[in-house]
Amino acid sequence: MRFATVLVVGAGQMGAGIAQTLAGSGRTVRLHDTVPGAPEHALEGMRRSLEKLASKGGPDPVETLARVEVVPELRPAELMIEAIVEDESAKLEVFRAADSLLPPEAILASNTSSIPIGTLAAVTTRPDRVAGMHFFNPVPVMALVEVIRGAETSDATADAIVALARELGKTPALANDRPGFVSNRILMPFINEAVWALHEGVAEAEAIDTIAKLGFNHPLGPLALADLIGLDTCVAIMEVLQRGLGDERFAPCPLLRELVAEGRMGRKSGSGFYDYQ
Repeated sequence: MRFATVLVVGAGQMGAGIAQTLAGSGRTVRLHDTVPGAPEHALEGMRRSLEKLASKGGPDPVETLARVEVVPELRPAELMIEAIVEDESAKLEVFRAADSLLPPEAILASNTSSIPIGTLAAVTTRPDRVAGMHFFNPVPVMALVEVIRGAETSDATADAIVALARELGKTPALANDRPGFVSNRILMPFINEAVWALHEGVAEAEAIDTIAKLGFNHPLGPLALADLIGLDTCVAIMEVLQRGLGDERFAPCPLLRELVAEGRMGRKSGSGFYDYQ
């Protein structure tokens, strides 16, 4: 299945990157978001990104953007990729609506980084055609796609998502439907422990990130990475891990919760562990 037309739900940082990558591969993309102005903001971000990539041999910006259609509501497609906020109830609402609208043979995928695929599949009439397609930020640059199989995800569905990832120039890696999958089962406790080190005065933020970058050969320190991901998203994922694994060691550090309560969500809000004003 080539997925000539893809519905992307969510025009935030991840949704925009997914839409850009799909359109760059020659596919028609229908981009939907309920937040006023979000799709237009996404298109402008895509234009800037595509212009940078074009200088390095990337797809033509004008032709690529012409394949992205902003739609005011969900529209039929061969594949839906949901990329809204990491909120279970909101995602369930999208999957219910998509299940009733998209053709029976269409696949419903989620870019979720932590919500169980089985939970999303349970509100549809096609659990065998539901899977996780977890991209990484920034989507046009990062090579990995974590493909998550729910308990009822069919081989055909998983194979189709793996094939699509490869066609997009990505490297797919399969994971089973467990709390945090693979990426965030490992990454989020690492980030949370870095926040604890800051909270307990072990070192300042810059020192923690420098030690991680130079000592572990990471391109970005854990606190800077948390700012890039979004501190509210980090809290949400840690809570999923805590509930799903029943272990208090996965509880978000109080400092992480404090920053979110203050509206300091990271790069998207202008400040987090660092100031981006």
